[in-house]
Amino acid sequence: MPGSINYKHLHYFWTVAHEGSIARASEKLHITPQTISGQLSLLEERVGNALFSRLGRRLELTETGRLVLRYADEIFELGRELSDVLRGAPIVGPSEFIVSAASALPKTIVYKIIEPALHLSHDISLTSKEGPVEAMLADLAIHKVDMVLSDIPLTAAFNVKAYNHFLGESGLSFFAAPALAKVYKRNFPQSLNNAPMLLPTEQYAIRQQFDRWLNELQIYPMIRGQFDDSALMKSFGQAAMGIFFMPSIIQQEVCRNFGVRVIGHTDEIKQKFYAISAERKVKHPAVSAICDTARDALFGGAS
Repeated sequence: MPGSINYKHLHYFWTVAHEGSIARASEKLHITPQTISGQLSLLEERVGNALFSRLGRRLELTETGRLVLRYADEIFELGRELSDVLRGAPIVGPSEFIVSAASALPKTIVYKIIEPALHLSHDISLTSKEGPVEAMLADLAIHKVDMVLSDIPLTAAFNVKAYNHFLGESGLSFFAAPALAKVYKRNFPQSLNNAPMLLPTEQYAIRQQFDRWLNELQIYPMIRGQFDDSALMKSFGQAAMGIFFMPSIIQQEVCRNFGVRVIGHTDEIKQKFYAISAERKVKHPAVSAICDTARDALFGGAS
């Protein structure tokens, strides 16, 4: 079982990895090659796996070695940054703010949620990612992202220490290209029976809510497509391939940007939105700006 890491050993490993050989690392550190080799062996014992494989005279990182190097790079970069700060040297450049959003979230809503952070008084350099919630929460746990946007709250099932910040919720509006809208707008929602529909895939909470709602109403549409990407779903809707739904708070933008029309609306299904952060009490200024503005302006004051 891996033990605790000795940071002196980690520094020797980091230097060898970047210099490419024990000999060059020895020259840089002014330590004998035998000492470095011995310290690397101790580190490998702690880690529980080999960090290098030898190809002739050349050392090559193993998979474990590459993983350890990524963390070591971050550790020693933070150490250099801390030293600069303590000496009074300013951190050059804008502050990086990394946000991950669930793939199924409409991009318009993600933009509206994140955009207030870019108006803070100091410079913010935004990095926006997307993917499955499980992977994003794993990145949050090791501080690779500052905030996760999701339509499902963090629960104990994820086994991640982080905190939900409820932003708000929205009912759903249903859209179709003009030709389809003429046919299916009348007698909504019963008009959805046998209607061509474009839906999020079944893994998403909003799809599961939608399926339960239809089942209660005994309405059975014809599913023409299922999508992980909400933008792609809207593009197929624009091409008159089927009816799709989006949160009602972006109804005007969807109609304007995709040339579609609203055929109906329901508040019986509510899509909820959460910012998930590593902080119970939000201190990060960008996360704070996002939470405050989303609640007050976008969702009209969530509790």
